[in-house]
Amino acid sequence: MSEDTYEPPKVWTWDKENGGAFASTNRPIAGPTHDKDLPVGEHPFQLYSLATPNGVKVNVMFEELLSAGFDAEYDAWLIDIGEGDQVGSGFVDINPNSKIPAMVDRSGPEPVRVFESGSILMHLAEKFGAFLPASGAARTEVINWLMWQMGSAPYLGGGFGHFYAYAPEKYEYPINRFAMEAKRQLDVLDRELADKEWIAGDEYSIADMAIWPWYGNLALGRAYGEAATFLSTHEYENVMAWAKRIDARPAVARGRMVNRSFGEPEKQLRERHAASDFDTKTQDKIGGDD
Repeated sequence: MSEDTYEPPKVWTWDKENGGAFASTNRPIAGPTHDKDLPVGEHPFQLYSLATPNGVKVNVMFEELLSAGFDAEYDAWLIDIGEGDQVGSGFVDINPNSKIPAMVDRSGPEPVRVFESGSILMHLAEKFGAFLPASGAARTEVINWLMWQMGSAPYLGGGFGHFYAYAPEKYEYPINRFAMEAKRQLDVLDRELADKEWIAGDEYSIADMAIWPWYGNLALGRAYGEAATFLSTHEYENVMAWAKRIDARPAVARGRMVNRSFGEPEKQLRERHAASDFDTKTQDKIGGDD
């Protein structure tokens, strides 16, 4: 046994200092840590999120609905996980799992909480009758791929992304293990996209919106540092073409900006309350670049 081999104790205990890049935000218990009410804007939909891949899914859905002419105006409030907003009492009331995104639909007689990004996508798709077929095999195929993404992405983000980019120390075994799985998943997508424009068939859907922020951005070199080079994502030509098609959609470009608190200031719209905010309230325009 090498000196680097870990021997698990008989009973696990929480080491608060041993969590890598996100040690300060992770804990083995649920529930709120402090009282904090959430703001409420004037629109029917109140979104509380951050522009991580799971957050971007829902941002894109809202912007696509608006582009398609639906009355889907929303207020998007930034949840700063570094500040612990996700474990404030108001957020935990909406999502007991304390993960973004979470939403309150106030369009009906009583507010409805919706959490988990896939659930939010389905809720909005069904409410507006958009980006999800109403019935039959086409609907099932979209849901197949939505569920595929929800089950597969933890291997990409929490597995490969964590050990390759965020873990405090790099070890060959976990990086190889999850790189293999990430490449297998890319191959799944590449084979499916060989003879169709969108992942579930001829129509752009919530399945594409769910998968793209994870696998599309990875293929385009926007995730986990040099991961695209490490995983040779250019070899997945069908995935690359699909990723570029989605990337070129104006609603997607806007969705990537909403609740973004990192990267180029001109691409950060930390809160979104009106379409005009994209032109007037990005960080470069309001005088903030941190």
